[in-house]
Amino acid sequence: MELSNYSPVKNGGSESPAQSLLSSCTSGGCGAKIEADALVPLLSGLRLKNDPALIAGFGGNEDAAVYRIAENTVLVSTVDFFPPMVDDPFLFGKIAAANALSDIYAMGARPLFALNMVCFPEKMDKAILAEILRGGAEKILEAGAVLAGGHSIYDHEIKYGLALTGIAEEELVLRNNACKTGDALILTKALGIGLVMSAMRAGKADEAFVKKAVSSMERLNRYAAEKITAMNRAAEKPVHACTDVTGFGLLSHAAEMAGDSHSILIESGALPLLPGAIEYAEAFYITAGAQRNRNHMAGRAETDGVAEAVQEICFDPQTSGGLLVSVDMERAQELCDLIKADDSDAAIIGEVADRGKCPVILL
Repeated sequence: MELSNYSPVKNGGSESPAQSLLSSCTSGGCGAKIEADALVPLLSGLRLKNDPALIAGFGGNEDAAVYRIAENTVLVSTVDFFPPMVDDPFLFGKIAAANALSDIYAMGARPLFALNMVCFPEKMDKAILAEILRGGAEKILEAGAVLAGGHSIYDHEIKYGLALTGIAEEELVLRNNACKTGDALILTKALGIGLVMSAMRAGKADEAFVKKAVSSMERLNRYAAEKITAMNRAAEKPVHACTDVTGFGLLSHAAEMAGDSHSILIESGALPLLPGAIEYAEAFYITAGAQRNRNHMAGRAETDGVAEAVQEICFDPQTSGGLLVSVDMERAQELCDLIKADDSDAAIIGEVADRGKCPVILL
């Protein structure tokens, strides 16, 4: 295709337009999320209908809404979109779609259909948008879901994502705060996405490190989720809780999992890390989103004695991050090994304890 002021790049076997998408946006990926501290007072004053069929809503900080439509059958609904974090529009589409799908997988559901959500500058070449949509469609297809439509508007900045509907057996739905004392914690992807991409935007990132980060972001959590569901269906539901680690960072999502009754103990030395994550944290390629996460967790996370660089990785916003899974200790290694067959960075990173001083303790 011919594009003025663009140069074609090879991607997925076809030519696609390459442009500095990052120059058209002020923030990217899940780092663009509004901080939790700002959202809580906004949501708390809303008048809501009480519907017993609504099993999970935003009141519990869940990853998606869960609505009962029949005995032991629920719909799972979510929406997620953000500005670009990479220059390649095809890759951006894949990453944004994979990130949105993660909320369905974190709830123990299977995606049924997706709707595109698009904000796009009126003066920008529509061939760029075509590549974004093509990337999203690739991931929807990989997820086994149907692309059923969508909505688009003109905007000053590019934004793309999906509204998704999934389905699950009610007894197999996973909540984010149903962990049990003595559970082990599994993280299915490596940390450090925000730091690596921040270094990339500054022109300081190793190309191989960026490639690894992009590969992680575009990878579906489908394969880990399927193993979790299969184990729970075959046994006495040894997996008790699950959430995806995204813009609020590992420690904030872990605090949601801890709820009011537990503390999450995370072994810093066991964390799977992307290549370059420590290096870029030490060089202070820290995002505004990470600082918001640190502020949010003040007094709620104990990090004394842990290196500052590791702390920053744990506050770092993750775009299309992995699943954080709370599973019976006796089945944890078995599940981790199953997940590692497809997601090689998966690791056991800690355990659940009775509530201590803080909801999260980084060791």
